[in-house]
Amino acid sequence: MKFVDEVIIDVYAGNGGNGGLSFRREKYVPKGGPDGGDGGDGGHVFLRADRNMNTLVDYRYKRIFRAKRGIDGAGANCTGRAGEDVTLAVPVGTIIYDSETNQCLGELVNHDDTLCVAKGGYHGIGNARFKSSVNRAPRQTTPGEEGEARRLRLELRVLADVGLLGLPNAGKSTFIRSVSAARPKVADYPFTTMYPNLGVVSVSAYQSFVIADIPGLIEGASQGAGLGFQFLRHLARTNVILHMVDASAETPLDAVALILNELKVYDEEMLDKPRWLILNKIDVLTEAQRAELLSEAKTLYPDQRIYMISALSKEGTQQLVYDILEDLQSQEEV
Repeated sequence: MKFVDEVIIDVYAGNGGNGGLSFRREKYVPKGGPDGGDGGDGGHVFLRADRNMNTLVDYRYKRIFRAKRGIDGAGANCTGRAGEDVTLAVPVGTIIYDSETNQCLGELVNHDDTLCVAKGGYHGIGNARFKSSVNRAPRQTTPGEEGEARRLRLELRVLADVGLLGLPNAGKSTFIRSVSAARPKVADYPFTTMYPNLGVVSVSAYQSFVIADIPGLIEGASQGAGLGFQFLRHLARTNVILHMVDASAETPLDAVALILNELKVYDEEMLDKPRWLILNKIDVLTEAQRAELLSEAKTLYPDQRIYMISALSKEGTQQLVYDILEDLQSQEEV
């Protein structure tokens, strides 16, 4: 199933029902009177977070949603029925924007979180409500108000504890396959990962965390090169970013500076997130090459946590997983 993380939909709340115009007519009752009831309120449009959804693909083709209008008021002081609401299910982690003003209307970060995105119109008033001592037979009513209409932009940011960042073919997909049950595509050419993948890393029977693998960035991503920044938003809610580097490259640490420059263009606040440097594919290096690379990395990035692993042979991955869980637990305690 194709991953869809941004859609535009049109929502229309229901109009309010009109007030009723009616007069009482009853046998053997010499004097009647106004008895037109009020209309019903128009239906609202709600968005509700559903943890069983992980993509916005349901809104890829059907993009117009309308709530029911309120029923008009009737005689015998009958009030019109309110219009039925429309509730749209979206994945947990969805942010809702007004597409025309770009105003953020809210975000749904927990299961069953609900947001009203379009309010139904207020009901009209029937003529019975206008009766007074000086106006015994009012013919005055009010129409129902129009419901709100909005064009919304829904943006999904996956909820993951850990995010993987790096160039294409840095070994991110291989890493997520080695530590979780997720099975993203792995191949020896760039951009094998076209859409974000989520994996649950089970450290023990009762301890786990979620890791997100996004498509790799390349130089010029800020200008739209490769897949650009299309999926980088999914790292916004992560607690730890693993910056993965291909240690077997000719100048592996050049990739670090390249990604950091692109990240700075996208959002400087992302640079403030905890970011660990992961030197992957060390299985092809000699002990001397490993030592030299680690020394250089510590010199250039003395304040970062640095790990040397091989996602393919799983060398160093278990200790990395333990340290990630420990760090996440310490963040929760703060």
